[in-house]
Amino acid sequence: QNLPILREDLPRQEAARIFAAQGRISKAELIANGEEETIAVYRLGPVQDCFFGPMVPSTGYLRFFALSPYHRGFILRFPRRERPTELAPVEDYHALWGVFEEYGHWLELLGLQDVNSINRAIANGRIREIILVSEALHEERIVQIAHQIAELPEGRRGIVLIAGPSSSGKTTFTKRLCIQLLSLGLRPYPISLDDYFLPRRVMEERGITDFDDIRAVDLELFHRDLEALLSGKRVRLPRYNFITGEREEGMELKLGGDDLLLVEGIHCLNPRLLPQDLGERAFRIYVSALTQINLDDYNRISTTDTRLIRRIVRDAAYRGYDAQDTLRLWPNVRRGEKRFIFPYQGRAHVMFNSALAYEWAVLRPRVENLLLQVRDPKYKVEAERLLSILRWFKPYPGREIPQTSILREFVGGSILRDYFPSPFERATRRPR
Repeated sequence: QNLPILREDLPRQEAARIFAAQGRISKAELIANGEEETIAVYRLGPVQDCFFGPMVPSTGYLRFFALSPYHRGFILRFPRRERPTELAPVEDYHALWGVFEEYGHWLELLGLQDVNSINRAIANGRIREIILVSEALHEERIVQIAHQIAELPEGRRGIVLIAGPSSSGKTTFTKRLCIQLLSLGLRPYPISLDDYFLPRRVMEERGITDFDDIRAVDLELFHRDLEALLSGKRVRLPRYNFITGEREEGMELKLGGDDLLLVEGIHCLNPRLLPQDLGERAFRIYVSALTQINLDDYNRISTTDTRLIRRIVRDAAYRGYDAQDTLRLWPNVRRGEKRFIFPYQGRAHVMFNSALAYEWAVLRPRVENLLLQVRDPKYKVEAERLLSILRWFKPYPGREIPQTSILREFVGGSILRDYFPSPFERATRRPR
């Protein structure tokens, strides 16, 4: 059937009364306290609801989709843009499902169901507790992963690879993991695969448009340095300057026989990164911001949008890009993730969800003005879409966010930004 989907723009308070009458109190509160003067309410037969995004005019447009049972729910399958008539096959998302279940449990502990519950917490002052407990849950999970690494046989403990898509918080996660490994008597040394990116001019000469393409990594230099480190030689590591687009000299590193090398970067699960013998010995971790706080029961917040907002804030602060630059590059980033990152997430031994339930409220006051400065009509549409989501959150300054938080990697104030666990910063005797 080709049933019409009818739209009606209603005053905010009238729309709120409709949902209150349906018993959907949280949604009614969200709308009543929102900033939009009018709300688009859609009707399909007897069903009336509002959706914070564009809708097709009738059901006839939705020809290709399927619902496939999975665990205690289902997977909604629909075509990708590049193949509009083909449904993607159902894959085994066992590890990912486990992460979502864990995060759902965290939200229950925090007493959060949706954006309105976060706004309530800001209004009544409970947001401070939510921030502190959220950070404690992150730390507890990092401790668990550190113990898992410590219990590995010695032959499997030499290299830990930490991967994930852009703006997932890999760098801060890696340093916090180092601290926990140190507390267990291990000797970890983190290095960033980002420092092995080719100079920007070389990328341009080779037709490489973004860092999310593994060809942007100088694999020859990385393999040479890795081989030297694992053989006990002293190596001068590179350091990539994202503002100039050039590699500079970094610090020197020399590993002992029982030291642990932590390599973090978006390409760390790609089998092309390491020779086969080293790849088989490595312990692999996948980090991503898998957001599960939604606007309401039917309007989800994309995990991709969380990472994009983080990246806009970080790029403006540390990489010399404005919001328009980040939005211009983002489609290339997404294409690179689909080609070079997501296909390999199943190779991870463990996954870590870096999303924080409160982060959109804290990111809003930092990113709003950046998005308002976007002028090019080509990118202004996307900026307005992100602003329309942000405006449902009450802004919160977040001054009490711990200085070791993953969110500090993006909003600033991290004490881990320049931290490197060198042998001069720790006791020479290892605990027994």
